[in-house]
Amino acid sequence: MPELPEVETVRRGLERFVVGRVISAVEVCHPRAIRRHLPGAADFTASLLGRRVVAARRRGKYLWLPLDSGDAVIAHLGMSGQFLVLDPAEPDGPHLRVRFSFSDDGPQLRFIDQRTFGGLALSPGGAELPQEIAHIAPDVLEDAFDDTRFHEALRRRRTGLKRALLDQTLVSGVGNIYADEGLWLAKLHYARATETMRRPESQRLLDGVRAVMQSALTQGGTSFDSLYVNVNGESGYFERSLEVYGRRGEPCSRCGTLIRRESFMNRSSFFCPTCQRRPRNPHW
Repeated sequence: MPELPEVETVRRGLERFVVGRVISAVEVCHPRAIRRHLPGAADFTASLLGRRVVAARRRGKYLWLPLDSGDAVIAHLGMSGQFLVLDPAEPDGPHLRVRFSFSDDGPQLRFIDQRTFGGLALSPGGAELPQEIAHIAPDVLEDAFDDTRFHEALRRRRTGLKRALLDQTLVSGVGNIYADEGLWLAKLHYARATETMRRPESQRLLDGVRAVMQSALTQGGTSFDSLYVNVNGESGYFERSLEVYGRRGEPCSRCGTLIRRESFMNRSSFFCPTCQRRPRNPHW
């Protein structure tokens, strides 16, 4: 699933190619793509016709396009959702779900979703911040993120450190890949009890997650397959810079110990057993 750097890369593409343009036509090719818009396809289309896209914004893994009406198109990419900017003459692929055309007759915006776990909806009055995602915490790259408040909330969680990082009400946009990478940078084990975290350790963790996110952004995110691409259809290259994720049995670049993999929440955690020592009383 795309994480913060991938979604931010897509947002920047939307900002470049879509903002300022007027929507002239909307074609919903698969009803599941707008299942979260309860009034249905006809209402979704009618609400967008003639509206100008005024910005492209993100909160965690959600994107939204504020409109000049004060409403917004809100999007979640799910496992395989893609926004592609394509010439109108470009043939439709097999997984086209929604097509946006614009009054300038320029490139279309197409929402592609192979697995149909993603989706779009109209958020009435949601231009500034859609109410549907108001409960999601800011991410570590936002000015609104408060490091001190994060530390205090972290100690109240009484859970494992990685579980806390994946809690979108505490900090948004961090998924399995970047949680493992940030924990490795901070030299903290994923099962460390959050209530034992000291302020300098929490700051080290935030600094590590920020560094990983920034590095991933400069490389366009992480692409393990064709299901994540930016709006030009290009893959990200951060996979080549991963230190622990997916590297079981390879030497840690910091100490040489072989990277270990353990099952975690029906997924995997990758870590260095020397740099990230297991706590005495872990929280799984």
